[in-house]
Amino acid sequence: MELWFTEKQTPVFGITAKIKQTYVTEQTDFQDLAMVETEEFGNMLVLDGMVMTTVKDEFVYHEMAAHPALNTHPNPKKVLVVGGGDGGVIREVIKHAAVEKAVLVEIDGKVIEYSKMYLPEIAGKLDEPNVEVLVNDGYMHIIEHKDEYDVIIVDSTEPVGPAAPLFERGFYQGIYEALKEDGIFVAQTDNPWFKADLIQKVNKDVKEIFPIVHVYGCNIPTYPSGLWTFTMGSKRHDPLEVDEAQIPEMDTKYYSPRLHKAAFVLPKFVEDLTK
Repeated sequence: MELWFTEKQTPVFGITAKIKQTYVTEQTDFQDLAMVETEEFGNMLVLDGMVMTTVKDEFVYHEMAAHPALNTHPNPKKVLVVGGGDGGVIREVIKHAAVEKAVLVEIDGKVIEYSKMYLPEIAGKLDEPNVEVLVNDGYMHIIEHKDEYDVIIVDSTEPVGPAAPLFERGFYQGIYEALKEDGIFVAQTDNPWFKADLIQKVNKDVKEIFPIVHVYGCNIPTYPSGLWTFTMGSKRHDPLEVDEAQIPEMDTKYYSPRLHKAAFVLPKFVEDLTK
């Protein structure tokens, strides 16, 4: 008998993957969590029925969440990752020599626990000496830490359940206040095919707070529609003014110095959402 997992990305559309084995199905204090092995994408983390990450394509999301901002900021010493309990963004953050401290604040400790067990390729850097892992509410952490971080990366699920407050204007205002005077923040902002209104709302909210705002994109096959966006808000440094010759070559599979500015060139229908 074949076993398939289907994520219903909209009420009338989904993607499906053949399952080799199921490791975990658990209702945590915050969400429904599953860890499965798929034929095509390897081990996969699923939260509330939504694919969070897979071994095969995780590098795209994690590299693009981290490197555009960290290569825009001239000296990112202290970095906060909100969410991201699988550890992938932290892994990318600490590739930057300037980073002295990387803080992960994940509300669901079970995500961290099972990622270490079943996604070691992704979560393998969470125990590094310059990484601090806190099982806590990222929203409250932001509110309680003013003028502290050089870069803040919001690695959240879609705006449902415990992640819903992470897409509110008040949260972005809190991020602004938690950043130092030349700080930068990045948030994943879903896809333009099914969530155009979300991209428009976040862009509007962030533009009311940050003087420099840009949306950029990438391709992630297991995420809804495959076309994914991030929104960057910066107090001072513009990613489009970065000299790509000064971006160091890193151990990456998707991001590169040449891709840095190219990622901000959007298809016209996506660009129109940001106006």
